[in-house]
Amino acid sequence: MTPRTDPAATRPALRGAFTALVTPFAPDGTLDEPSLREFVRLQVLAGIDGLVPCGTTGEAPTMTADERDRVIALTVETVAERPSRERISVIAGTGSNDTASTIAATRRAAAIGADAALVVAPYYNRPDGRMLEAHFRAVADEGDLPVVVYNVPSRTATNVPADTFLRLAEHPRIVAVKEASGNLDQIALICRDRPRDVAVLAGDDAWTLAVLAMGGDGVISVASNEIPGEMASLCAAARAGDWDAARRIHARWLPLFQANFRGGPNPVPAKAALVAMGILRSAAVRMPLLELAEADRVALESVLRQVGLTDAGGRFGARPAARTGSAA
Repeated sequence: MTPRTDPAATRPALRGAFTALVTPFAPDGTLDEPSLREFVRLQVLAGIDGLVPCGTTGEAPTMTADERDRVIALTVETVAERPSRERISVIAGTGSNDTASTIAATRRAAAIGADAALVVAPYYNRPDGRMLEAHFRAVADEGDLPVVVYNVPSRTATNVPADTFLRLAEHPRIVAVKEASGNLDQIALICRDRPRDVAVLAGDDAWTLAVLAMGGDGVISVASNEIPGEMASLCAAARAGDWDAARRIHARWLPLFQANFRGGPNPVPAKAALVAMGILRSAAVRMPLLELAEADRVALESVLRQVGLTDAGGRFGARPAARTGSAA
């Protein structure tokens, strides 16, 4: 393969809160394009820093290549409707466990207009460190987009070690890591030793404050589907050195961070929450996922009332909050 890297390429600044978008489906499982457009508009209005279509939260593994391309295109088009388009990055999920397919998907995302690609570590085939490095370098060389390395061993059964990522970070097209390893030592090493123009983004909402405190740059968030403005405010407060505000935001929303992963795998609880809030019309997910069981839905709705995202009756939804207070 002929590398396409430009040695003079500049890395895009990825700072703040990036929503790992759910993909709205109709009850029959088809893509609900009007709901997706409306949802993206709400995210933009709330002040989110960036959007990530077709990641794990977007159920990308259950979509066809054409569907994934369509979701990315709808996101890019809808974000571009507003003058804030230059501020909001679209990071398209393009990763798979096949390098050639990942390169092809990344090229398509580039042609559609995405700003960067989120590339998960290959799953199932469990490549070692040498193979991981070769995979990500090939995608960066050939994919026509800046690459965010996505490390989530709980889903892939493969960890991207700190030393492997730090070597990858020398590549001009590898611009960030989404770190969902849950390994504090590993994340701390990456925050300390990465090039300063390479971003470290938390991959778990509950770890956002800790990653920011270690010098990280933000989060690719599930909770920002529900509270985009608050997650953007948390990151902005940390960047401004207002750690009291950052801690307050973290403490307030910690029950939501936890509830988003109870009763079913992501994005099952998040979609149920968005329906309870009146943001989505359907909590439909694609098999093998199933919607929340009734007891789990009741427990989730209790948390939503506790944190103020629904009213006492659980019927009238709240819209996503915009950035607030000193963290704006």
